[in-house]
Amino acid sequence: MTTPLTLTARSRPDGTPMLKAVGEIDMSNTDALAAALDATAGPLLIDLTEVEYLDSAGLSVLFAHADRLELIAGPLLTPVLTISGLADLTTTRGPDV
Repeated sequence: MTTPLTLTARSRPDGTPMLKAVGEIDMSNTDALAAALDATAGPLLIDLTEVEYLDSAGLSVLFAHADRLELIAGPLLTPVLTISGLADLTTTRGPDV
């Protein structure tokens, strides 16, 4: 069974591609996340503020694209991104910035 995850692609006013994720990212839906990341070339902003769960399979997908990602994460995911080391490889900021 696939865990609910909604991915919405759009562009910011400055033209930067943005992907908003809502739900949970785990091994059941990482193919959808990987496809969304692969569909966009160049720098990509990912809004994870409404992601309630992120497992190691989801982290793996994000690590594969870390060199071009800017992540927006709330207080729930910030420790996960920091402990995993992903925050050191990407630009990571809170939702209020």
